[in-house]
Amino acid sequence: MTNIPDMALYRKPDHDIFPLFVNRWSPRAMSGQEISKEELMRLFEAARWAPSSMNNQPWRFLFAMRNTGHWEKFFGILSENNKSWCRNAAVLIVVVSKKTFDFNGKPARTHSYDTGASWLALALQGSFMGLVVHGMQGFDYDRAKLELNVSDEYQVEAMAAVGRPGNKYDLPFALEQREFPSNRKRLKEIVFEGGFKNQL
Repeated sequence: MTNIPDMALYRKPDHDIFPLFVNRWSPRAMSGQEISKEELMRLFEAARWAPSSMNNQPWRFLFAMRNTGHWEKFFGILSENNKSWCRNAAVLIVVVSKKTFDFNGKPARTHSYDTGASWLALALQGSFMGLVVHGMQGFDYDRAKLELNVSDEYQVEAMAAVGRPGNKYDLPFALEQREFPSNRKRLKEIVFEGGFKNQL
């Protein structure tokens, strides 16, 4: 049994936007059921079409599907806390970005920014498909770089777990208590006309 929250109880946008943005959230409860390779490729296809500086497309996605020979290597670099719920994921993804432009080899200052746009496209596609897509930084970045053969030309950015929704009561108690959609800061805290204003 999955627990699908009533989003209206947790989130209400201040302006009229497409519901997909409000409905996307990052649960941890997953069923342990596998997803197909075709479903996974649909996530990467959405990520492929993100915008980027000079159309450089710096994003790279390294992945392991559960019950394959790659799974333990990806699972092994997670923090202990994240292992406690990622054990029920169908796929683990490491997101990497290329630090230079393809056409001239010079530094691409927006490589992380652009890769973040691609990650969001992936996450929104997953939400649209009814999948859990949860990004995280709780893993060993150095081990990821070494064990996944990421060269110095690339930067390890984050990991993500993907799976089918599960029952929050299967989570460790501390995580079960946090399994609800989070709200967001108000626009007045993040948007400033005319210049930056520090909020103390």
